[in-house]
Amino acid sequence: MIETEFITALLMIIAIDILLGGDNAVVIAMASRNLPKDQKRSAILWGTGMAICIRIIATLVAAYLLKVPFLFFIGGLLLTYIAYKLLAEEEHDPDIKGSTTLRGAIQTIVIADMTMGIDNVVAVAGTAKGDMLLIIIGLVVSIPIIVWGSALILKAMERYTWIPFVGAGILALAAAKMITHEQQFAGFYTANPWVDWVIKIVIIGGVLGAGIYKRSQSKKQQQKQEVNVSS
Repeated sequence: MIETEFITALLMIIAIDILLGGDNAVVIAMASRNLPKDQKRSAILWGTGMAICIRIIATLVAAYLLKVPFLFFIGGLLLTYIAYKLLAEEEHDPDIKGSTTLRGAIQTIVIADMTMGIDNVVAVAGTAKGDMLLIIIGLVVSIPIIVWGSALILKAMERYTWIPFVGAGILALAAAKMITHEQQFAGFYTANPWVDWVIKIVIIGGVLGAGIYKRSQSKKQQQKQEVNVSS
């Protein structure tokens, strides 16, 4: 029987992949938009396939590196920032030029995925805690959803404003778990089990609070600019 912890971690990985993979899906669409119809499908399939292979390798390497002392703690702090960035940055339209050749489109997709997928790799590797099976299953399940459902995902995130907050909360929880699973502090956490909950509450609350504040400030600034333009 599959353990509850395994299923929970798998669902978190799939959610993280989908939340952080929206821009990557847009890259695929934009990079292949200038190709003929018959080549567009090939660019998407080959580009996505190569990107998945590279992403799996990068995530496995990251999971291995997280075994180095204090890297789980550092990775947790980085993931906390990534969770905040998900709320603070509302731009989901990367500037990618469409290629006119199949090879160029595939190259653009792979390079862009490698560049933009760092946050995804850290989040997945940290959540999986070195479980290679979790990493591979999570990626295999979520990547097709990202590629074929990217338009729906992005529209849903724009229409339902609460989705990014749920996503940021999931990432913040993953970050907190990374920090509390740092083996260098295992003795301290064991002696003070309440610290685990405090860290989770502080990180999740801090990320959501900071994100809400940043969004409100950005909205006020935008309203000021609109007033200045109209006047």
